[in-house]
Amino acid sequence: MRALRILLIIAVVLGGIFVIVDRLAVDFAEGEVADRLKSSENLSATPDVSINGFPFLTQLAGGSLDEVRIGIQEYEAGAGDGKQNIRIEDLRADMKGVEFSGDFGSATAADATGTASVTYDELLKTAKSESTQVGPGVTASIVGLSDGGNGKIEVAVEATVLGTKLPEPVSVLSSVTVVDGNTVRVHADALPSFGGVEMAEARVREITDFEQRIDGLPGGIKLAKVEAGKSGVDITVQGSNVRLAG
Repeated sequence: MRALRILLIIAVVLGGIFVIVDRLAVDFAEGEVADRLKSSENLSATPDVSINGFPFLTQLAGGSLDEVRIGIQEYEAGAGDGKQNIRIEDLRADMKGVEFSGDFGSATAADATGTASVTYDELLKTAKSESTQVGPGVTASIVGLSDGGNGKIEVAVEATVLGTKLPEPVSVLSSVTVVDGNTVRVHADALPSFGGVEMAEARVREITDFEQRIDGLPGGIKLAKVEAGKSGVDITVQGSNVRLAG
């Protein structure tokens, strides 16, 4: 009986040591992946990296991790055509089936899903803010974006009719969608009226409708879905064969 108790104590101690070593190895690996990702994506701050699954050492020996979660607070994405970069906030990605090299110099996930957001102020940079003639004696420009409810964006359009500025901006409810996996499109559900003046739809949509391209997200992930939220556009991202480093 005493020998059995001693064996149980030894097993518990060894198990505890294994857990400690396993967790230390995870901490080291998370730091290595974070540093590699920061370098490869030219990030201003080190991202959050969490490697899930236990035991980690068994995954390490097999050269594949079950799940890696990445968190980047701010990311400067390309806007295409030489335009100013657009800031993506709170990018979170859940990577599955991550294959990696021994020194974590390269790591690729079989698939990834996640979320991010773009504030309305950031998206407003793309909208036409200069007054443009949209009809006889009518000029207009977008002066604000906000949550219109039910997944819509409320676009505030300031207009001047026959030399007189309208006392309040005209509100336009717009749908927001993803085009080609890399572009956010804002499209007015119904065209606004400015003082009863008849205007060609195409001219009005030059103001109300616009697109924002988002290029170069980490690892090559793409936009899958967008929806208007309280403070900005909420984005769902996804991808396959996503590169974390290397």
